[in-house]
Formats: sequence, structure tokens, C-alpha cells
Amino acid sequence: MSILVVGLSHRTAPVALLERVSVSGDALAKLLLDVRGEPTVSEAMVVSTCNRVEVYADVDRFHGAVTAVTDLLATHCGINQEQLTPHLYVQYEDRAVHHLFSVACGLDSMVVGEGQILGQIRVALKLAQDQGTVGSVLNELFQQALRVGKRAHADTAIDRAGASLVGVGLTLAERELGPISGKRALVVGAGSMSALSAATLVRSGVTDIVIANRTYDRAVRLAESVGGRAVRLTEIPAEIAEADIVISCTGAGSCLITDETVAGAMGRGRDLFLLDLALPHDVDPGVRALPGVTLVDLESMQQAGVADDIGDGGRAEAIAAVQTIVTEEVAAHLEAGRAARVTPTVVALRSKAAEVVDSEMGRLISRVPELEGRLRDEVAQTVRRVVDKLLHEPTVRVKRLASSPGGDQYAEALRELFNLDPQKPEAVSRMEVES
Repeated sequence: MSILVVGLSHRTAPVALLERVSVSGDALAKLLLDVRGEPTVSEAMVVSTCNRVEVYADVDRFHGAVTAVTDLLATHCGINQEQLTPHLYVQYEDRAVHHLFSVACGLDSMVVGEGQILGQIRVALKLAQDQGTVGSVLNELFQQALRVGKRAHADTAIDRAGASLVGVGLTLAERELGPISGKRALVVGAGSMSALSAATLVRSGVTDIVIANRTYDRAVRLAESVGGRAVRLTEIPAEIAEADIVISCTGAGSCLITDETVAGAMGRGRDLFLLDLALPHDVDPGVRALPGVTLVDLESMQQAGVADDIGDGGRAEAIAAVQTIVTEEVAAHLEAGRAARVTPTVVALRSKAAEVVDSEMGRLISRVPELEGRLRDEVAQTVRRVVDKLLHEPTVRVKRLASSPGGDQYAEALRELFNLDPQKPEAVSRMEVES
């Protein structure tokens, strides 16, 4: 089996298309289960964020799996394959592992180095575990990806090379409004992105924060955590009239904040900054035509390349350091994988040797019945020690050689020379005990 990635992101697709392929909730779970149900797929995961949708799968056939996953993405998103395919990327085996680790470190994010992707990967893994679509292969791979991402943030300055999307958005707000400390902010939504937005506002010195959400209790909990207050969605127009900054990130599927709402809330001579981090959009793009209103959304950030313009100190060095970490971790993962593949062969060899020792000891005892007690045990231990010493060097060497490119050939030669079957019940049972 091999790792396959099929996906699209802000690097390959316009935001308008990402908006259409965005999947969440029950639709995301259904896509996940349908991918896992394909005959070519043994395990599946889907990472779906505001700027990427990626399907990860452990597959036994490359072309068949790519076709099946592409078909499912198009079907679930209601998009013709002709529209979708030009924006897809496909990574396989080593490249797929490298891609995942790069994503986990924030190297592939719209804002390089942002840490939110780690939480999104963790959520994707939890969903796949809950739905039963992952096994040992993807579970171990994604656990390692999370460790690699944490290492990148702990060992390098990648955190300072780029802020989160919220941080970038607030930097742009300061360009328009001046210092935002002391300003009034409205956050629409109470999910993880909204919580991040509220926390970032607090760190920026904004103390007057209002949380609006469809589920009022969730708005209350988030508001209490940042010392703000909660309102219902019906109160948004009145709150916009008092706000300097509005951050919306619900992904409700329709515009919650229309140009009519904003126009009605604008007073003469005041400025309003809106940051729309939702896919699909929460804010009607038509608000840009209103005097005093600035709207920044994912599409405008993508087009302007603001992620590359902000916080550039040491950026190149930090990225290079993280790239080195990714290269090291990919090599370690592949080496461990190759070594693991030879383990069943080594266990089968030792199992066969144990069978031979037991058989020969049985013959010896039947031919020399007076060989009893301590003397018989000593003979058995001596024979086993001889066999262990004979097998030690070749098994150590085959494990070492298996971790090098083409190392599978050594295990294959061992199986051929000793007529080994790693799937025999005796070998499998022994491997379970030794592991």
C-alpha cells in the first residue's frame, strides 16, 4: 500500500473555486466514508480548511485511486471534473509524505508559518478516527506530522516569519484605522477561528469585544473567555453601527452581512474595517463600494499576496530551517517504514529456527530418554544460543540494509533462501508477542 494525496489549495485554485469545494459537517463525513469505501482505498482522511481541501488515502493502485478520489471530489462538490481537474495536485508515496509534513509546518499556508493548521490537522485525524476510516498507516503518519509541526514551531523562528490570517488581517486594519488598541470590535461566529480572532484582538489591545453567534450560549462562553459580551445574530446591524472592526468567520453558506446592512450602519465621517475569513463568504463584496468601508477577505489577501509582505524579518532563514526539518523527518519516516517492512521476514526466520530447535530437541529426547532434568535444559539452552548467535548478524544486517533505498530486495532474498512465509500463523503469533 502507498500514500496518495489529491487536493487543491490557495496555491492552485482561485478562492471562488475553493468556496465551492469547501466541505464541512455531515458533507465532510460523507466524503470521508465514500473515499474509504472505494475498492482501491484501505484508509482515508480529509483535511478541509478555508484555503485547502485534501484527500489522503492509503491505496493499492495509483491510477485507479486518483480517478476514484477525483470523481468523488467532483460529485460531492457539485463541480464538473473539467472545472476541477486543472486545479488539482496529486502527490504519491515519498512526495505525499513530504507534502503533508510541509503543510503541518505551515510552509504551504497562505500565511507561511501560521500555527492554526496543526489544530485543523488534529481535527481531521479525530474525525477519521471517529468514522473508522484510518488504520495504523495514516494514524501513525498524521501523528508524526503533528510532531513535525510542533518541532518546526519549537526549534525555528517560523512563528515570527508569518502570523495567522487573523494577525495579518489586523495588521491591514491598522494600516486603515491606525492603532487598533482601544477600538471596538465585533466578531461574528463562535467557532475555532472566531476564538482565535477574539484572542488576537485582546493581544492587540482591543478590550471592547462583542461576539455574535447563531447559538447564543456559545457566544456567551466565548465572550466570557475574552471579557466581552454576547449578542444574537439579529443584533448584528446595531453592533456594526458601533464597531470599528468586524471579523466574520462562520462559513454559514450565505452572506450574513449585506451591503444594505453595512450602509445602514455607517455614519458620516466614520471608518469601518471588515475582515471576512469565511468560505463561503459571510460579507457581501458589494460593501467595498461604500464610503469609509474597507473589506479584506481571503480572495483579496490571495490576490494581493499580503502574506508575503508582512513580518519578513528572518523569514528566509526560518523557512530554510523548517525545510531542513521536513527533509530530515521525511527521511526518518521512510527509513522506519522500510525497516518495519522487513520485520515480518526476520520474525518468520526466527520462528522457523525455533521450530527446528524444538523438533530436534524432541528427536534427541526420544533417542536418549535418560537425558533428563538439568542436563536436558542445559543442552536445549546451548542449542538455542548457537542458533541465536548464527542468526544475530544476518538479521541485524538485513534490518540495517532494509532502511536503505532498494532494501526490500534483501528481505526478499532472505525469504527465498530460507523458504519463509511471514503470514504463517506461527510467525504472526511470534511477531505479536515480540512487538
